Amino acid sequence: MQHPLEFYQKEKQLFENELVQIKKKLAFSSTLRLFVFALLVLGIYLPFRKSGFLAGNTTIIMPVVLVGIAIFLFLVAKHSNLQHKKDKLIALIELNTTEIKVLNGDKSDLDLGAKYLNPTHEFSYDIDLFGNGSFFQYLNRASTVSGKDKLAEIITANMIDNIKLKQESLKELANKPKWRQNFSATASLVNVETKASAIVHWLNNHSAFLPKFMAFLPMLFFVISIVLFGLNYFEYIGFNYIIIWFFVGLGITGIYLKKINSVYVNANQAKDTFKQYHQLLLQIESENFTSEILKTKQQQIKSESKKASSIFSDFSKTLDAFDQRNNILFGIFGNGFTLWDLKQTYKIEQWIKNYHHQVENWFEVIAFFDAQNSLANYVFNHPKHTFPILSDANFTIKAKQLGHPLLNKTKRVDNDFTINNQEFFIITGANMAGKSTFLRTVSLSIVMANLGLPVCATQFLYQPIHLITSMRTSDSLTDDESYFFSELKRLKFIIDEINPETATKKYFIILDEILKGTNSKDKAIGSRKFVEKLVKSNSTGIIATHDLSLCEITNVLPQVKNYYFDAEIINDELHFDYTFKTGICKNMNASFLLKKMEII
Repeated sequence: MQHPLEFYQKEKQLFENELVQIKKKLAFSSTLRLFVFALLVLGIYLPFRKSGFLAGNTTIIMPVVLVGIAIFLFLVAKHSNLQHKKDKLIALIELNTTEIKVLNGDKSDLDLGAKYLNPTHEFSYDIDLFGNGSFFQYLNRASTVSGKDKLAEIITANMIDNIKLKQESLKELANKPKWRQNFSATASLVNVETKASAIVHWLNNHSAFLPKFMAFLPMLFFVISIVLFGLNYFEYIGFNYIIIWFFVGLGITGIYLKKINSVYVNANQAKDTFKQYHQLLLQIESENFTSEILKTKQQQIKSESKKASSIFSDFSKTLDAFDQRNNILFGIFGNGFTLWDLKQTYKIEQWIKNYHHQVENWFEVIAFFDAQNSLANYVFNHPKHTFPILSDANFTIKAKQLGHPLLNKTKRVDNDFTINNQEFFIITGANMAGKSTFLRTVSLSIVMANLGLPVCATQFLYQPIHLITSMRTSDSLTDDESYFFSELKRLKFIIDEINPETATKKYFIILDEILKGTNSKDKAIGSRKFVEKLVKSNSTGIIATHDLSLCEITNVLPQVKNYYFDAEIINDELHFDYTFKTGICKNMNASFLLKKMEII
């Protein structure tokens, strides 16, 4: 298998070479268009100059004008296609540049996902799932707003179903890096500011107002307009009849103008979305998927007799045509002689009537693939990580060389870790010895395993389990809430979730220091009672603490085990090995650090 960095470097160079050729073609295209335009002007000017303006030879001029305009429009279309290829190549170059930077340790250009921060979530706030230096920042490659929202939803869902199927779909997508990049580049070309949910709301709540005869009235009106112009040309009627007919057309349009304008506002906001999304749907429809989840999602957009991409494309063209009303001359004369606004509005209403119930589903499929591309990209970028093996043995996790994927692998210390079902580990250790990092490592590995992702380990046997944590509680001045009360609320939330009488889920509980906001004696009593309640809930988990008295609970509760992270003072310097060990920590370092930093 090709190394990810080599793949991105090769692709980047390939696209850069193609971009050079496209730029040359664009330069030639621009020159050719200018040349054709000059010939067109010359072809009109010379006959006029030879015969005089009023006596210009129309039999020569008209063919020249028609042929010249046809050629010019053809060249404009070709130039537009070349420009689109250029934009897509630039997007592909940027995608590969980003991956190269990330693999080299630079994540500065990636979205932090700060808007998804939620201190009340079961685990996301505690384990830095969002924000600066977060897993989302490292993971996310979604190009659409809905794709990012979907990715955030997936990684916070705390679902443990279909893990094997999830693994299969991610493995398949990971092996399609060119398809994934093409999808992402296409999605990034149009800046869609209107959320898909807002468009769905409009489509589902639109009330049609145009009568059925609008299906043929605009065409009939246009035919009559042509007839009137013909009769005027042959001097059967005066031009005043055309003027009257023109105002009749404006009057008919004016009856519905207010509602038409409302439709236009919503249609204009949706236009770029449909222009972009029909291409994404086409890519999903055209690809051959074999894994069950991807095939099922693909089938969701193949359920109609007509392809979803074609339906979106047709609607996109209608919305573009409707946008011509912004041209003042076209808007006035188009409505006066063809009832243009009524024609396009009726087409829009008929489209909404036929497909509004499917749009949300199609949008969801696009968001799903955009989000899955991020997960698959992670799989592709980490070929040495291990897919969890689901087990029905007595342990919940049995991992070898487990590490945190966001830490520098040259400095990271990995640990073996095995915890049986319904066991609790109490972890003690000196400050900065690695307790909190270890808690986040285990937490993130559970989240990743449930997502179907490979974890940072050489082996990971696993029984799927839901995660719940309490590691980062804060007070709230806004809510007039103390730190201690905030922590109590969090612990109450956990107890309610794991209540054996009502709980329907198995939980892995991770706590970093219980009852930090009270005095030592009160804390010791309360912590012990809380651990006893956790054990009775038949849950599994880890509790980190500085309270060594809590370790004595192992004498009465065999389900509880003691582990620690150590620190040593060697030659008046503090040393950490970040190794997970059996037992109770005896070396604390607070006093040493205070003296070392000349605080005391």
